[in-house]
Amino acid sequence: MYSASNARYKGVFPVVPTTFNDAGELDLESQKRCVDFMIDAGSTGLCILANFSEQFVLADAEREVLTKTILAHVKGRVPVIVTTTHFSTQVTIARSVQAQQLGASMVMVMPPYHGATIRVPEGQIYEYFARLSDAIDIPIMIQDAPVSGTPLSVPFLARMAQEIEQVSYFKIETAGAASKLRELIRVGGAAIEGPWDGEEAITLMPDLDAGATGAMTGGAYPDGIRKIVDAYAAGRRDEAAAHYQQWLPLINFENRQGGILTAKALMKEGGVIACEAGRHPFPAMHPDTRAGLMDTAKRLDPMVLRWGR
Repeated sequence: MYSASNARYKGVFPVVPTTFNDAGELDLESQKRCVDFMIDAGSTGLCILANFSEQFVLADAEREVLTKTILAHVKGRVPVIVTTTHFSTQVTIARSVQAQQLGASMVMVMPPYHGATIRVPEGQIYEYFARLSDAIDIPIMIQDAPVSGTPLSVPFLARMAQEIEQVSYFKIETAGAASKLRELIRVGGAAIEGPWDGEEAITLMPDLDAGATGAMTGGAYPDGIRKIVDAYAAGRRDEAAAHYQQWLPLINFENRQGGILTAKALMKEGGVIACEAGRHPFPAMHPDTRAGLMDTAKRLDPMVLRWGR
């Protein structure tokens, strides 16, 4: 059994935004440039088709195109996590099997939910992940995020890690994430191979102190996040804390102001991608918010503002 001390995957795995053109169609050339930038900027690995990838506006056929295109373009340069969440166990399995066949290193899955009110009890959630585990040979990351509206207790998560073979990574994005990570590691023991941070790294330092070994962040400035995570992993906590304080204004701007469109706005500004728009009906970023984002970013000189120039 793996544990966090010898985990297969650690480090900074940012979410890849999905790039569209002005007509709202997939822009695969920008998509490939986006991936190249994220690798050049120091991403340990990548995650695709997550909520910050606007997965909720994509057709099934587009998901398949993006998975094939990105994995083929990455070509093993870094590991890639593919998000495969669906309410249906059968659909989640089919998506996950395809992702594995195409070269994914891991799948990330939320517990089954639909809309604001449709949920299933713990027994069904357990069976959902057990059946998924039986169908694939790569790790499953459970995404514990408020968007699913499904409380996942530490004892339940630890039990799944201990009893379901591929369940071994956990992205904790709930309130009090550090406390939950710390307790999950304590209760789950060696079964918790990957205790990871999320939420654009807004709680990264407390989460690292709690034992997080991975961070799934926004995609625009992995070079900045790497400074924090690398220093911490090398035992230089004071240096990590200094970098965290330096980058926190930008992290906060993404988490609390710019949201999903932040990475694309920064990538467009730096010439990485051609269009920063989300897909309708997702609202555009307000011009004043965008101006504040650029002002905050320019103080840090991240690679994203220079890479495509």
